[in-house]
Amino acid sequence: ICTGRITTYPARSNYQLIIEQMELAGRGALLKMLEDRRQKLAAEGLFDPSRKRPLPLVPKTIGVITSKTGAVIQDILHRLSDRFPVHVVLWPVAVQGDNAAADVTRAIIGMNKIPASGGTVPRPDVIIVARGGGSFEDLMPFNDEHVVRAAANSDIPLISAVGHETDTTLIDYASDQRAPTPTAAAEMAVPVRDDLIYTTDTLSA
Repeated sequence: ICTGRITTYPARSNYQLIIEQMELAGRGALLKMLEDRRQKLAAEGLFDPSRKRPLPLVPKTIGVITSKTGAVIQDILHRLSDRFPVHVVLWPVAVQGDNAAADVTRAIIGMNKIPASGGTVPRPDVIIVARGGGSFEDLMPFNDEHVVRAAANSDIPLISAVGHETDTTLIDYASDQRAPTPTAAAEMAVPVRDDLIYTTDTLSA
């Protein structure tokens, strides 16, 4: 967007624009806003490696924050079933649109509020925040400052799995692990059960 003043030369029907200020417009403005936000949150220490928590080796319960419909939740459940069947708690959210950022923020905070014992729902040992691929605009909820702060402040280790391998959102910087795809997040969350059985059998022998 250029701002300035215009002069005219009526005899020749010419116009001259003297530009006094320029700023990015459209997607460029969004990218600048996101970079400014990233730097601000980084300066607060939200992305520091020292904040990253290790993932549990064998979680008993995995919390998944994603849409209750679509391929993402099915891909995660299928991969977990293949590797190491565990209990899954799904917190369904909108993953795009005006309500998505607030939904995801509430879900992360809500899962952290589940009591460690005595509750009707088991507390997750690890959280996966996931959605499939989409446009730059579709992924914007995962750049929301409230979402990023909730992820950074989660007491439960959190894996971000947003978009495709080449997509990067601000929640990726705040999460404890970033997965390139939702299926890869499931692979990070649990080991291969058969491998563990083989190892223990070998050690026992």
